Amino acid sequence: MAPVKVGDKLPSVDLFEDSPANKVNICDLTAGKKVVLFAVPGAFTPGCSKTHLPGYVQNADKMKADGVGEIVCVSVNDPYVMAAWGAQHNTKGKIRMLADPSGNFIKALDLGTNLPPLGGFRSKRFSMVIEDSKVKDLNVEPDGTGLSCSLADKLKYKK
Repeated sequence: MAPVKVGDKLPSVDLFEDSPANKVNICDLTAGKKVVLFAVPGAFTPGCSKTHLPGYVQNADKMKADGVGEIVCVSVNDPYVMAAWGAQHNTKGKIRMLADPSGNFIKALDLGTNLPPLGGFRSKRFSMVIEDSKVKDLNVEPDGTGLSCSLADKLKYKK
């Protein structure tokens, strides 16, 4: 299996928003629109909470004004953790906080990493621009966890 690359269609995987009862299929969510998706190693972790998520919250209105239909944050966490983390950072109406509790989406993208201090399997830190369920731009942090190319202000989402 090779990591996802520009031009690939997203895998059809269900993620969860707010609770295990609220499934969100990532292909359905991204069909027919431009979506910015970023993934983090863990909710409530320092780099994710102090830099990564806040950058997207601060840039959400500009991104949406520039034609981005949805902004999605994904983490290998449970949906309740993602909902609480989103509430703490005022993401409502700006960023969809989607949980990948078993890592099925991250595994399908082949962008996972083993981080024992965070519980084992987690997502590498990355961002992507998706148009009609296809990857148009992909930025994977070189070390999988750093904060450089996947930040909101580095994303190439404009045509």
